[in-house]
Formats: sequence, structure tokens, C-alpha cells
Amino acid sequence: MMQLTSDIQATHQATAGQLIQPLGNDEKAETLDFLSARPQQTFLMSGWIHDNGLESRLNRGTFYGYRNTQGQLEGVALIGHVTLFETQAEAALAAFAGLTQRCSVSHTLVGEQDKMCRFLSYYMDGRPAPRLVCRELMFEQRAKQQLDESVPGLCLATSNELELVVQVHAQMAFEENGTNPLDVDPNGFRQRCARRIQQERVWVSVEDNRLSFKADVISDLPEITYLEGVYVSPEKRGNGFGARCVRQLTNTLLTRSKSVCVLIREQNTAAQACYRKAGYQAREYYETLFLAQN
Repeated sequence: MMQLTSDIQATHQATAGQLIQPLGNDEKAETLDFLSARPQQTFLMSGWIHDNGLESRLNRGTFYGYRNTQGQLEGVALIGHVTLFETQAEAALAAFAGLTQRCSVSHTLVGEQDKMCRFLSYYMDGRPAPRLVCRELMFEQRAKQQLDESVPGLCLATSNELELVVQVHAQMAFEENGTNPLDVDPNGFRQRCARRIQQERVWVSVEDNRLSFKADVISDLPEITYLEGVYVSPEKRGNGFGARCVRQLTNTLLTRSKSVCVLIREQNTAAQACYRKAGYQAREYYETLFLAQN
């Protein structure tokens, strides 16, 4: 493996200018076609490209393409605050790891467990270990479920709920990775929450001016919809309320998408039980790595 790593890195250094280039908006169709080969694994990149295009500050990074000597795409990566990658060649994986090493704003890596292990074998050369590694299960639902009891107040959030959403989402981020976005980038964080509400991507249930439930639609695609930031207030946990909300929301989303998925930490057995109760099934393991900052 060490010899393979050295050979790939040497090849990349010799031809990097030809093989890797930032992707432009005129390459959007080609890029989405490449990612569509595995929609269940590339939903984040595909979703952001559909929402923002390939060239946008909203991506908080740069999309790169890795091409073979015939000019065909063999890899696509978003390298920035969140780094994501999809590759068909080991050399592309090594090349994207090298770019990530040189990206000063890289904060989080997300990928399938087996590919992440290989990515790290290139990325870790002389680098500090990630400050936090989270193993996650992807849960997916492909069919509508019967609703025994509906949640009448479950609806799209409006600007009136912005501050409620901001505070809960910030607290969830802090609990997940130890960083409060309201301390690091309060204006940017609020703007991102507000934009998601304007896009009609945030679902809430509010009681007595408090969030009982929240879920963010991060990627909204015909093939797959990805949920993140799913929250159930402490007083509503353990009685089936969360599962009812998830089941009802999933049924709504399945009217326009073939499947709905969510990533759940391996040790969060309560959340896993909630999604299983809502009809979801575990599909595969992912890893989310929070990088040590320079």
C-alpha cells in the first residue's frame, strides 16, 4: 500500500495541472451525469450543485474535476469547509487528498467508510489526526408508511421561526462537534438558516413558541432527499412523537422523491430506534471527520 501511495502521489505531482481543474458552471451537466451513477452516495454534492451551481460562495468551497488522459471525468470533489468526493480511480482519490491538505479552511470530511479509510491514507501524510471521528449509519426510506396518528402542527418554517431554528440548530452543532457556529460566524450562520427557510427546506412543529420538532432538507432531488438537523425537544422524546413527525414528513417528501435518507451516529441508539419505528432501514456506514485546525 505504501508503494502504491508513493507511485500515485508521484504521478499526480507530475501531471496535476492537466488532471485536476476547478469545475465551471458550463460543466454542470457533465458533472451531474457523473454523480448520477451513484445517487445514494453523492446526494450532498448533487444537491448543492442543483441549488447553487458549481461556482458559488454558497458552496463554501471549490468543486474540482479529475480527468484521465482522454479527458473523461474519473472524480469530482468539493473541497472547502465541508469536503466531499466521488472517485472511480485511486489516483483521483489521492489527488483530492492532496488538495485537501493544502486547503486552509477544510473543517469536515464526509464519506463512505471504506473510501474514507483510503482517503486518509493519503491525507494523513505529515498531518495531525482529526480532532473528532464519527461513525454513522445511513438510514433510508423508500415507501410511504401508514399514519396511525398525524401531527397537525407539522409545517414549513417561516421567517417568524427563524430565531427558534437558529438557536436549536446552533446547539445541535455544538453538541455534535464542540463548535458553536454562533461564536464562529454568527451572521453567516443566520443567513444560511434564513436562506434554507426561504427555500422551503425547514420543517417544524412549534408549541408555546418552542420548537417541538425540526428537520432540514439539505438535498432535494428526484432520486433522493437528504435530511439533516433533525431535532425533537427533550420533553417530547421517548413517547413516539419524533417517529410520528419523521413518518409524516417522509410521506410528504416521497411524493416528489424516490427515497429519503438521514445519517445517524452509530452510538445514538435512541435516534436509530426512532427511524426504524418510522419505517427506515439501515443501508451503509459513513464517517464524518472534524479536522484539526492549523
